[in-house]
Amino acid sequence: DRKFGLKAQKAGATDVILSLARRNLSNHLPLIHCLWVLRVCASNVTTGTTLGINGAMELLFKVITPYSKRHIRTVRAAIEALAALLKSRSNSRRAVNRGYLGGLLRLYQDWHHKDVSNNYIYIRRGLLLCLKHVTDIQLGRETFLGSQGIEILFSSVQDCLSCKNLDPIINTAIQILRKCYPKESLPVTTVKSFYLFPLPGNVKADPPCEESEGKWLKSDYESDGEEEADKNLDDEDVESKEEDYDLETDVNKLRSRPVLDRPEEELGQYEAMCPELSHNIQELESEPEEEKSFQDRTESLSSTPSNFIPSATCVKHPNYRWRNQSVTEMEPDPGEKNFQVPLQSWTKEEKCRWDQTDEKRDIAVAAQDTDFWDEEDPTRRQVLALHPLPEDAAWYKKVFHPECETSTNTNPGGMLESSDVVANLLEKHQGDIPFHSPHFYTARAKCVKSIPDYKDLAFPDFWGHQPPPYSKPMLERKYGVQRDKILDDVRRLIHPGDVIGRTVFDLDEPSHSSPTAPGCLTFFSKFESGNLRKAIQVHEFEYDLILNADANSNQHHQWFYFAVSDMKLAVPYRFNIINCEKFNSQFNYGMQLVMYSVKEALQGRPCWLRAGHDICYYKNHYRCRTAAGGGMRGKFYYTLTFSIKFPHKDDVCYLAYHYPYTYSTMMSHLDILEQNRNPKKVYWRQQTLCQTLGGNLCPLITITAMPESKKRDDLEQFSSRPYVFLTARVHPGESNASWVMKGTLEFLMSSDPIADLLRKCFIFKIIPMLNPDGVINGNHRCSLSGDDLNRQWLTPSSQLHPTIYHAKGLLYYLRSIGRAPLVFCDYHGHSQKKNVFLYGCSVKETLWQAGCMVDTAVVTEDVGYRALPKILDKVAPAFVMNSCSFLVEKSRESTARVVVWKEMGVLRSYTMESTYSGCSHGLYKVSKSFK
Repeated sequence: DRKFGLKAQKAGATDVILSLARRNLSNHLPLIHCLWVLRVCASNVTTGTTLGINGAMELLFKVITPYSKRHIRTVRAAIEALAALLKSRSNSRRAVNRGYLGGLLRLYQDWHHKDVSNNYIYIRRGLLLCLKHVTDIQLGRETFLGSQGIEILFSSVQDCLSCKNLDPIINTAIQILRKCYPKESLPVTTVKSFYLFPLPGNVKADPPCEESEGKWLKSDYESDGEEEADKNLDDEDVESKEEDYDLETDVNKLRSRPVLDRPEEELGQYEAMCPELSHNIQELESEPEEEKSFQDRTESLSSTPSNFIPSATCVKHPNYRWRNQSVTEMEPDPGEKNFQVPLQSWTKEEKCRWDQTDEKRDIAVAAQDTDFWDEEDPTRRQVLALHPLPEDAAWYKKVFHPECETSTNTNPGGMLESSDVVANLLEKHQGDIPFHSPHFYTARAKCVKSIPDYKDLAFPDFWGHQPPPYSKPMLERKYGVQRDKILDDVRRLIHPGDVIGRTVFDLDEPSHSSPTAPGCLTFFSKFESGNLRKAIQVHEFEYDLILNADANSNQHHQWFYFAVSDMKLAVPYRFNIINCEKFNSQFNYGMQLVMYSVKEALQGRPCWLRAGHDICYYKNHYRCRTAAGGGMRGKFYYTLTFSIKFPHKDDVCYLAYHYPYTYSTMMSHLDILEQNRNPKKVYWRQQTLCQTLGGNLCPLITITAMPESKKRDDLEQFSSRPYVFLTARVHPGESNASWVMKGTLEFLMSSDPIADLLRKCFIFKIIPMLNPDGVINGNHRCSLSGDDLNRQWLTPSSQLHPTIYHAKGLLYYLRSIGRAPLVFCDYHGHSQKKNVFLYGCSVKETLWQAGCMVDTAVVTEDVGYRALPKILDKVAPAFVMNSCSFLVEKSRESTARVVVWKEMGVLRSYTMESTYSGCSHGLYKVSKSFK
């Protein structure tokens, strides 16, 4: 009974109990009963506060004695009663002001040192619980620090680590240490993104402040001990309550209401994106002017197709700048550029640009004519090393670390070998990676427009990779790994002199990108989809890493992709990414990051492999200052820590949050699919939906089966097939969505009988990447405008959110001609759940879940939205029906799923979520996790 204390107080019993306790301080039998009643009464905060005012704490401190084997039950009862009293903040404040906190520390030290047989664990933990409650207030934490509390608890925990029975003490002590660890700002000048993009018109590129202080502070003192590892990812009760509160209960808002957010005459421009609706067989068999052949279109990648829908931004802001670069320093947009790719031409050219007169060359020649070296930027040594692989690895230092060779060879060009050797190495590639060509990739990458104007290609994206040779089980979490990492953090605070603190990579200060001390790792991230802002060497083999925020934003730090080199063999390097933002992660539940070794690739094993051990994810002591965060206060950061033993000495390894999938990868993949299609059976059209805010093309793909013949009936059947509309990668950090889309495209283009049947039954409209700019610039969630594009579907801006604006416009057009899609599905990745599942929309299920009375005679609904999930549950091993949800939340009203359902009237409108790491059900359950 939570109100027992109030009832006892109202009856006057609390005063009686206090009086009896004072009279029986030396009579332990009645005293212990009084203490038990006080503990129960103090469990009510109001009653506990009154007891504190009436002197209960002073009484209890007379009973709690230093270490003694006498009257143990009485001492334990007094400590438990005191812990209950200190849950009241006013009592905690009173205890601090009267010097009781120091007394508690001394008592704990005494019991800790003298209880050598560990017979009185419950008393030691009870004293820690008292300290835990006192340090819930700021005054308590400050006093705890001033009383050397951090040092005392750290020392006692070290004594306890060898005994597993002492886990209750260790976990409670670690909770106190984490809470009292002095809060710091991130070691960066500002948390705002290093990359700034000028927005069109009068729109300012100020980072959004989406989170309030209250939201971030509510979990400040959550339980942070090792027991976190045993908890479920989500507290289902809390989650369901929050979800119920967020549910839309207004039936009028839940009903489909076709509306237009633009003038109806604008819809006519989308007719050109549906050439399959024409009954002219000649038009079907021939390609549009801008698509006469795969090669011709590839040769003119920088030209604008005839069906291009312009974005005002593309004209007004062709240039980019990044932080610390003024507008006057910007050069005209070159359109295309040469990358540091050592293919056939090894002649150094000073900042050479794509020669517009060479646009008509063959795509393979275009790939071979790129220059890979930039002597003006010695930090670019993770670039592609297309040299033969001699037994002596000295060539690696020459290619990847030219600054190390300046003392012996001052001419960068002199260390480069002949084009014949490079050609031989490309022949060694053998084209054994399905749906990948280094030539195609490079040609596409030339046309990519990025804020930092990338000059380098990441080796894995250029060279390609094969699937891992084996399935790998989920990583088993080592017992106690999180507390060990937290204690390491505390050790830094206690022994600051042991910390090196050397910055070895910094986007804000490029001069720090070249480590001066021997033995340092070398980092690099200025390539497509790369994200690493700063690297600080903490110890010889330990580094703190800081991620860059999304462009024009001060948040969304989660995605990472960078290269590291100069490593030693068989040495465990520890990396701490200290500014993650999500409150929990699959990294706590068996997920590993992915690693790609260049040496392994050149030896014939080009694979992204799951890597890392001692992995955990926990809240750290870094906070976002109000000034640095652009007004965002109280924001917490989390640490992802992992250790890696690299497979080779002086290798170049790439580390990423998940298997990377770049914009250039997607574009070159589409080129290969088109080139390999069967034009007699497969109808394929690749068009441009629009140009992005950053000036990149957003492709639109149409796939269906060619008509059986030129007869009118067959042509009518061809054009009357229902549409299936698929989109992906609106969130750049969800690269798994692109891999699912890649599999979708390859299957639909295959000769599989089911794929052939699907093509004959449906027309697939596919936008494989809704946020190219975000993917290119290494964002985790937003576009260049700093907006989450999946929250812009209600009122997208044609200037700020062109891909969403025109995707919605195309859907409007299809609905206006009576061809609204049968299915709409937006591919996503889920960072905290396993398996694959769908989110759909249902009026009845939403109202039922919210506890609303539903009149089935008034509220009718087609249950067809459940058909596709049920089918997937039967045929797809990774799919789990029980994880699906068909609720409509207020906070999701501007997402693609809800808007397409409401405004387009698409019953089967879904978000498909795919896990980053493994399954908990079915064929791929844990032991057979995703590769």
